[in-house]
Amino acid sequence: MTVITNPILTGFNPDPCICRVEDDYYIAVSTFEWFPGVGIYHSKDLKNWRLIFRPLNRVSQLNMMGNPDSGGVWAPALSYHDNQFWLIFTDVKVVDGQWKDCHNYLVTCDTIDGEWTEPIYLNSTGFDPSLFHDDDGKKYLVNMVWDHRVGKHHFLGIALQEYSVEEQKLVGKMEIIFKGTDIKLTEAPHIYKVNDYYYLLTAEGGTRYDHQATIARSRQLRGPYEVHPDNPLISSFGAPRNPLQKAGHASIVHTHTDEWFLVHLTGRPLQKEGQPLLDPRGFCPLGRETAIQRLEWQNDWPYVLGGNEPSLEIEGPQMEEVQWERDFPEKDDFDTESLNLHFQNLRIPLGEDIVSLKDNPGHLRLYGKESLTSKFTQAFIARRWQHFTFTAETKLAFNPTMIQQSAGLVNYYNTQNWSSCQITWNEEKGRMIELVACDNYRFSQPLQGEEIIIPDEVTYIFLRVEVKVNVYQYSYSFDGEEWTTIPVMFDSYKLSDDYIQGGGFFTGAFVGMQCQDTTGQNLHADFDYFIYKS
Repeated sequence: MTVITNPILTGFNPDPCICRVEDDYYIAVSTFEWFPGVGIYHSKDLKNWRLIFRPLNRVSQLNMMGNPDSGGVWAPALSYHDNQFWLIFTDVKVVDGQWKDCHNYLVTCDTIDGEWTEPIYLNSTGFDPSLFHDDDGKKYLVNMVWDHRVGKHHFLGIALQEYSVEEQKLVGKMEIIFKGTDIKLTEAPHIYKVNDYYYLLTAEGGTRYDHQATIARSRQLRGPYEVHPDNPLISSFGAPRNPLQKAGHASIVHTHTDEWFLVHLTGRPLQKEGQPLLDPRGFCPLGRETAIQRLEWQNDWPYVLGGNEPSLEIEGPQMEEVQWERDFPEKDDFDTESLNLHFQNLRIPLGEDIVSLKDNPGHLRLYGKESLTSKFTQAFIARRWQHFTFTAETKLAFNPTMIQQSAGLVNYYNTQNWSSCQITWNEEKGRMIELVACDNYRFSQPLQGEEIIIPDEVTYIFLRVEVKVNVYQYSYSFDGEEWTTIPVMFDSYKLSDDYIQGGGFFTGAFVGMQCQDTTGQNLHADFDYFIYKS
């Protein structure tokens, strides 16, 4: 018997949508302001997964220049029908205030890792769209509708509208088919046809600790929908000590072995020392992750096997286990023609005038751009935190001559929350290593006056960060052998969804390499390698 340990996708893998093509399984997840957009993971057994593609990889498909923190790509919905893949996604342009400016698009491709089409615009009525393929060949878009009116609840309900493949647009009347339960914040709709019922799966309660998945059914596509008698289908809200919190935002798959499973969003909180369990329940620097549960059917209703709380371990499907090789190198020497899929950058594709693997072969060259607080053009290449304990390390050559030039190793949540161990320049000290931190837009330089002077004869500087669950700390070396730990400790929880402005953001923590030159001279830094070791 195969045993699956949750979560199956670790570190910033939110809003999962699962899709089956014969005996291949794919999960698409949100990427928010990180580019390329959407992560697609592949499995043959629902246990072992690998990142295989990012389909939104052209600015003509996705231009997030200026998008807010935690805006961008929300809740992609992946399906396979008519011998092709269909991917629906939202590009969110405004996250704060009374309005939620967001635009929904469709792209398609014959193969999962091929060149996806240019996007077809669908609507801007709300986020979390998905496409339902009915038995009669018709297709329907479902999404939540945003209500901006003062005094109204923002989540108006779930809307349905037919999509015409021939005309490549929505046709007919849009109508609200489900208003949700008294939990409210009804979003993330998926429709499934099983026997004589249409099942509408939604998320409710928001994406924090009161998150849940709600399911309702109807014999008619347009309803009315009756809610599951033992709703919610899954939630951690009533189980504060369950290590898998925030359970909700789910999708269902029927396997080729005639079994049923539910993949869902979850978070694994770290308890802040001295903090009461319920105020809040902790902090999740790995962001929102993806877990899987087994489903069973009773009286034409699905139930999570073992109860509606998430389980750390489940009985896997009746499939032969297929393990993959590691989908990223522990040490990336930048000897290939393209970056590995785990590396991303912010908001827009970066051309070779900003990021180059050719200008100094065997190195990643970054040409300095805007600061880490910019929502426009940063020369910053990073990958997500996937483990509570890990080491990241890089080796770089950089020769700044002005105070506005810096390059180094960064741990990043968003433009308002990050820390950097970087090489820069000072009028009195010349080249030096400093720390800079941004904490909800409060800036500090913990080594101010005690920066580390770099000897003139040193070309390459080695920088390292060690993350140890609740804290992380930087160190440096001038030869790669003798390391000096910088005596400044940073709190991991300050790079969590739950800390940022009191919560409500989505991306989890990233670690990576950045080069900054706010003089406009585009001074470059050469990174010889990058290590991520759990």
